[in-house]
Amino acid sequence: MFRSIAAPALAALTIFAAVSEADAWTRSGSFTGPRGTSNWNASRSCGGGSCSWGRGASGPHGAWSRSGAASCAGGVCNVSGQGSGRGGRSYSYSRSVSR
Repeated sequence: MFRSIAAPALAALTIFAAVSEADAWTRSGSFTGPRGTSNWNASRSCGGGSCSWGRGASGPHGAWSRSGAASCAGGVCNVSGQGSGRGGRSYSYSRSVSR
């Protein structure tokens, strides 16, 4: 459980720290294999002291998605997000980190 919460929070802080000005991108695609076609998408947007991101995929074995946001002000970064996966499993997290 700790890994599933710590990794996205660390990734969010790393993404936020690496981007100091407005930045946004979106990617999507699909591929076909022996079991069918899968589609994926990913996006990130940063600006004004905050970042948000999302990604997901769907295919013959189900679908999953993840999204989150981070904002920093006054030396405190707030990170939150949620995700869902096959079998109806889902999670959410919310953390504040002082830097």
